[in-house]
Amino acid sequence: MSNFLTDQQIASLVEAIQSAEKHSTGEIRVHIDSNTETNSAETAFEVFKKLSMKKTSDRNGVLFHVNFEQRYLTIIGDIGIHEKVHQSYWDHLHDYITSEFAKGNYYKALKSGILETGLELKKHFPITGENHNELPNEITFS
Repeated sequence: MSNFLTDQQIASLVEAIQSAEKHSTGEIRVHIDSNTETNSAETAFEVFKKLSMKKTSDRNGVLFHVNFEQRYLTIIGDIGIHEKVHQSYWDHLHDYITSEFAKGNYYKALKSGILETGLELKKHFPITGENHNELPNEITFS
């Protein structure tokens, strides 16, 4: 699993994803990459595709791609959410999370990032009818 998060923290992050998605049609995924030696946005986009992040009806999926060993984070918002919040939002969120990673606050940083993203998704993609969970909430690993 992860040397940086306990099983209990991972379960709590899944609950944070569920909570963050509760008031929005948006979808949030977290992928923890321990295999890739050279992380790049290209690697994160491959994971984004592999996890079918583009398959939401509003194109409002968000992926947190993390490699704790390398202190690497990429946040990818699909076109629907990215058009609403712009790059400066993602840059600010990225800077906050990575500054917390540098202090060893891996769980706190990810949970805050997930919940903050949920608030943005709620602003731009509120639930207007049924809210189907379009993507799994579990954290994936490689």
